[in-house]
Amino acid sequence: MGGFASLGVNLPLLVVFIINFIVLFVLLRLFLYKPVMKMLDERAKRAKDAMELAESTKKEFEQAKVEVQKQIEKGRQEAQAVLTQAVQVGERLKEESRQEAQKQAQAIIDRTRAELETERDKIVGDLRREFVDISISAAEKVIKETLDKEKQRKLIEETLRESITFKKN
Repeated sequence: MGGFASLGVNLPLLVVFIINFIVLFVLLRLFLYKPVMKMLDERAKRAKDAMELAESTKKEFEQAKVEVQKQIEKGRQEAQAVLTQAVQVGERLKEESRQEAQKQAQAIIDRTRAELETERDKIVGDLRREFVDISISAAEKVIKETLDKEKQRKLIEETLRESITFKKN
């Protein structure tokens, strides 16, 4: 022990310092080091969790963004389909209207033709009767006697039926 004293080291004081150091070390370890390490570990864990949450949120955002793009594209396609269908319905209605107008025009033409034919037949009939009456009158004047008008009328009508000019079409 003489060697430590020559160096100026007091052995009992050194032992007390070493014991004090060990006690201080144990106390610091129990009351300071473990709680601080625990707090730092928890903080590191929270930071790691926050980073993972941020990463997963970013991935969800990207997935949502892709889904929104898909929905937008789907909406565009549906809108295009509706527009195409509306154009087709419009064309069909236009064609139906055109056909209905043609039918109505044809009906008017047919009705007008029928009316014209009826009118023509009436006029031809009136002309025949007038012609018959004029012929009877002329025949009476020529013969200077009155013939049986009914027989004369039948005879003239028969002649007219045989005539090409007054034949009904």
